[in-house]
Amino acid sequence: MPDHSGSPVVIAVDQGTSSTKVIAVDEAGRVIGSSSVALDQQHPHPGWVQQDARAILASVITGIEQASAGLGSRVVALALSSQRESAVAWSRTTGEPLGPMLGWQDRRTIAAAQALAAAGHGPRVRAITGLPLDPMFSALKFSWLLDQVDPDRSRSDAGEIALGTVDSYLLYCLTGGTEHRIEFGNASRTQLLDLETLDWSDELLALFDIPRRALPRLAESSEPSAVVTAVPSLPAGTRFAAVLGDSHAALYGHGVRTPGSVKVTLGTGSSIMGLLPPGRDAEAGLVTTIAWCTPETTLAFEGNILSSGSTATWLAGLLGVTPPELFALAESAAASASASPETGVDLVPAFAGLGAPWWDESAKAVMTGFDLGTDRASLALAAVESIALQIEDVLAAAESAESGRFETILIDGGPAANDFLAQLVADLSQRRVERPTVSGLSALGAAHLAGTVAGVWSDDTVRAFDRGSTVFEPQLSAPDARTRRERWLAAVATARGTRLPSLTSFEKETAS
Repeated sequence: MPDHSGSPVVIAVDQGTSSTKVIAVDEAGRVIGSSSVALDQQHPHPGWVQQDARAILASVITGIEQASAGLGSRVVALALSSQRESAVAWSRTTGEPLGPMLGWQDRRTIAAAQALAAAGHGPRVRAITGLPLDPMFSALKFSWLLDQVDPDRSRSDAGEIALGTVDSYLLYCLTGGTEHRIEFGNASRTQLLDLETLDWSDELLALFDIPRRALPRLAESSEPSAVVTAVPSLPAGTRFAAVLGDSHAALYGHGVRTPGSVKVTLGTGSSIMGLLPPGRDAEAGLVTTIAWCTPETTLAFEGNILSSGSTATWLAGLLGVTPPELFALAESAAASASASPETGVDLVPAFAGLGAPWWDESAKAVMTGFDLGTDRASLALAAVESIALQIEDVLAAAESAESGRFETILIDGGPAANDFLAQLVADLSQRRVERPTVSGLSALGAAHLAGTVAGVWSDDTVRAFDRGSTVFEPQLSAPDARTRRERWLAAVATARGTRLPSLTSFEKETAS
């Protein structure tokens, strides 16, 4: 076991799409060390999004080594927050990936999803898993990966091939193949977990043609892992004391433990999440998911936006500027005397279809309202506004499902650090926005749970930690905000090839 003498420290890994971030948190809840390792994505065909699982593993090892440098035996536990629906297949013998890791944004399985929906399987899949049939979730990705290396499933049935999400692959490799497990929150994103029985669904395993033997063991969020052996600089006997999906970890990091609060995590995409009251399911274009299991199982509603920060990154590259410069351009356009909620450019970033609340994989990315006078700043504003407007679409749907208004929303994630974007969210949603002054809520939330498991602090202590906050109140008038959303929804209708002439129509659609 590790030497627990001295002031204890928890090392928390936040493994994301664009980078792996690692922080060291002391017993007072302060971040005393950090590291960030950038990661690449590959897009070999339109709609395909993949990464190298080995590069992800290497980034985690490097990040842990850098963040824990000089801490020695003070490190008493590890924590993991990870991207969720991304899927990996690997050899149980060597731990080597058997192909690329298919990212959560990957849409190569659209045809398979459409075929299953056309055959009438959608309602049953949602009833079992809380999720709509969509390429975002892992089941179709697992099936595609097996089709490439094990088309008859003989190797999977023989136990030669392992399947898992990022948390599962990392723990397998970091513990030297000692255990093949998946945390319940991540498992609930695979579209294979029965939310009622809390076990893999035999019905869905048959539907997606995935052998049970290839899947990992289900584990509680607070179940300590086997000993980590792949990071020699850690004290002997160090384990992961907690594992959470990244969005779930951010909710935990905000201190949310009961229904009523909602958080928005901004990143490559965005996740809007809040806890569900007992006995309630998400409706109106949202999904039901397991927030965490500690060991009590807590359910949450969630709306997933496929393109948020990635929209700004894409347009910045197209215009030859950096993302911060793009946000500055957008702010200059918003401050222009000619800016109006009635007219202007709308960019609907349906690069891979639309997620919540529409779940329309056939939607196409469109830009409307531009003319010969449209300039770079106008395009930048349209991209940044699309982030805030998509968030409000999900919040409105969540309110319809929960029968109440969210007057305050909690925001976190890299793009949330931009004051202009935070103010846009407040203005276009007509809600109070609170942004913690501490950064890295996903890593911090995982650290908080791990520290509780390891006895560094209690949950009451964690919730009492000073997170601070910057508050953004709406500055745009309510009529102007409504007018701007009407314009946006017309552009969404264009992207979807439908007619949605008014905000009232949207409210009726998301409530149905």
